[in-house]
Amino acid sequence: MNSPDPAEFKPALRFMPMPRDTNVYGTIFGGVILSWIDQAGFVEARRHAKCRWVTASIERVDFRSPVKVGDLVRLLTRPRRIGTSSLEVEVKVEAERWDSGETAEVTTARLTMVAVDEQGRPFPWNGA
Repeated sequence: MNSPDPAEFKPALRFMPMPRDTNVYGTIFGGVILSWIDQAGFVEARRHAKCRWVTASIERVDFRSPVKVGDLVRLLTRPRRIGTSSLEVEVKVEAERWDSGETAEVTTARLTMVAVDEQGRPFPWNGA
């Protein structure tokens, strides 16, 4: 894998969580946020090549701040490493509090996205 020049985070997705996204404690369920992280990784991969991408792995995710109903959640991405058939993506999740406008760092994650052909086999995507 090659490391690209240090890149700034770019906006990938935004969500406003609703009551249906909550856990039993009234904050947003971690699985919902993990789904958003996965989608953001795909968005970053598609910026690099318009091909089929699948998530091969998601590295450790440590939640630092809860997300609440009504917060504006931003997912920002940047490429970390470029491989022959893969792309490592860093995802940063922030929540803009609905009641104060303050921004809280929710979590970060690294995903490995793999370019696959129609049979689901990895193939070179011209990124390396």
